[in-house]
Amino acid sequence: MTANTTIAPRPAAFLDRDGTIIEERHFLADPDGVAPLPRSIEAIRLLNKWGFWVFGVSNQSGVARGYFGEHDVRAVNERVLSVFAAADAYINRIYYCPHYPGARANPDDGRCECRKPAPGMIRQAMHDYPVDLTRSFVVGDRVADVLLGKAVGVPAVLVLTGYGQVEQSKFHPLDSPDHTCRDLLDAVRWHGITLGLDAQATV
Repeated sequence: MTANTTIAPRPAAFLDRDGTIIEERHFLADPDGVAPLPRSIEAIRLLNKWGFWVFGVSNQSGVARGYFGEHDVRAVNERVLSVFAAADAYINRIYYCPHYPGARANPDDGRCECRKPAPGMIRQAMHDYPVDLTRSFVVGDRVADVLLGKAVGVPAVLVLTGYGQVEQSKFHPLDSPDHTCRDLLDAVRWHGITLGLDAQATV
């Protein structure tokens, strides 16, 4: 999809993939390893009900490190989309960054603008889809996810799934999450409350 002025802008949920939407597998390259985290399907159904765009934004440095290729990342992403869609939970697109500073297989020479917390993936999503950034938010289990939200000026939520429990001790006081919660569903409900939406809606 490309930017379409005939579609009214909608808020977006920018969600980390591994450890937030699906189980953390540490450099996942096999689609058979895709496993939704508990309540993540329900969270995405709720976002769908509210009319949000739902985007994955994922650092995939395994490409640059030479662990796997971009075709593997795309295969995993397609499996994520299909697994959730089969449960009536729809993710519009998963963006990913294949770079890593200094890696031999695909060196980042300083020109990468997509590796979180750089805002390149969100900027690309806003080019491809009509996004109302003022009502959007970011969710993830890493410091980089929270800093991504701050980079584009939207609420940033840290979840305690994935690496979240370890990462919560790494924040500088000025970079703290806007909210910390146990999982994606709680993050979605929190943001819904801030917007005056029915956060207890059944899905």
